[in-house]
Amino acid sequence: MANKLFRRKPLHVLLEELHGENRLRRILGPITLTSLGVGAIIGTGIFVLTGVAAHDKAGPALMLSFVVAGVTCLFAAFCYAEFASMVPVAGSAYTYAYATLGELFAWIIGWDLVLEYAVASATVAHGWSHYFQDFISTFKIYIPKVIGWAPFKLDTATGKISASGSWIDLPAIVITALVTVVLVRGIRQTATFNASMVILKLIIVVFVIVVGAFYVNPKNWTPFAPFGLSGISFFGKTIFGKSMGGAPVGMLAGAAISFFAYIGFDSISTHAEEAKRPHKDVPIAIISSLVICTVLYILVSMVLTGMVPYNQIDINAPVSQAFKQVGLGWAQFLVSLGALAGITSVLVVMMLSLPRVLLAIARDGLLPPKFFGAVHEKFRTPWKSTILVGFFVALLSAALPLELLAELVNIGTLLAFVIVCAAVLIMRKTHPEAERPFRVPLFPVTPILGVLLCLMLMFSLPPANWLRLFVWLFVGLIIYIFYGRKHSIMNRMEGTEAAKDVSVAK
Repeated sequence: MANKLFRRKPLHVLLEELHGENRLRRILGPITLTSLGVGAIIGTGIFVLTGVAAHDKAGPALMLSFVVAGVTCLFAAFCYAEFASMVPVAGSAYTYAYATLGELFAWIIGWDLVLEYAVASATVAHGWSHYFQDFISTFKIYIPKVIGWAPFKLDTATGKISASGSWIDLPAIVITALVTVVLVRGIRQTATFNASMVILKLIIVVFVIVVGAFYVNPKNWTPFAPFGLSGISFFGKTIFGKSMGGAPVGMLAGAAISFFAYIGFDSISTHAEEAKRPHKDVPIAIISSLVICTVLYILVSMVLTGMVPYNQIDINAPVSQAFKQVGLGWAQFLVSLGALAGITSVLVVMMLSLPRVLLAIARDGLLPPKFFGAVHEKFRTPWKSTILVGFFVALLSAALPLELLAELVNIGTLLAFVIVCAAVLIMRKTHPEAERPFRVPLFPVTPILGVLLCLMLMFSLPPANWLRLFVWLFVGLIIYIFYGRKHSIMNRMEGTEAAKDVSVAK
């Protein structure tokens, strides 16, 4: 029994899947893949998260918080790049875990990725709704609150959920439905749509940096670290640095929150099967998109905290409101437009990635392959699972409060990063002969630091996140025990081989 739970999927089996009938179309080059990465990273993080992190956690030291979070992600990015070059198939961390840690760990990380991408998509759709309503309000157009907000709200001070007085968040449903249609139509159309959104938001981000630099007052950077340079907790108890309201504050605490801003670069690895030259293009796209976005995050945080004192930053729309506060009201429209484009592209990439993970899991028999493994004959997209994902995301974003959704995302992503970094260490030991077009630099220091830094950020998250993660993983374990374990392709392969051995013995 134990051997079956930890059976690993051979590399040659993974590579054989590339020649199957249900494979995806290879049309993505390094620029397009990088665009998908930038599209997934720059959005809510740069237009919303900077305000919350600077105002409540780090102050001007937020620029260092982004450095710490970026370096942590870079260690994980190197590990993702090595695996993506070795096994250029859909599935991301799920596939890598199957090849190194075994079926049970693969299922756990696959189920974890479902949580990460689904809840992140719902969070982004919810944020898009708020920005859209703020944007159209400049034209004196307003959506009634009864259909413009989630029916529940979360009190962050007490953790209690109560009724908001609204019925449903209609704009979140509409944008999710539109994105779902685009995704079903095909990867080429999706990539083109995403590229246009990325170009627009990059123009706006550069505008923010260049124009905002003229209104920077260096005095606003003093004190540079009003909450200190630390802020580490262990299951909710602060062990290094200050705390406010029971939560750690400081530069490192800002890094734990800022980590949300980087969620998305790993989505590039889910598209390895659609890359023209996956051995080269995927590593280039993963690392380049992360570096580009880290630099932009640091520059925007410098400008934002330089334009407005950290304790006067508007946490709901920090960037656009900063320009309004310095007398550039006309720029507010442009920044809001860029924020809409940025958040839309993040939603596109997140909802694009999840069906590819489900496809990989279904190929292995751990989920029903006739549904989750179905690829459209014309569009060559996993259309059934894409529609299901769209329905699920619309339901979450329309009903649950933004704060509750956002809290669920970070811990799932960090868990995936820990497993991928550990898997690289294991793979080097178990398969030293495997071809590695891209190799993690400074091995084994890089993956070890990746594991340690990700664990540090995981333990700094509120205890409620751990509870929700365990509940989700428990539900996934029940599904695996009663369905996945019995229908596993590896289980059938082993049964066939055993039957052959019996036949030969006779």
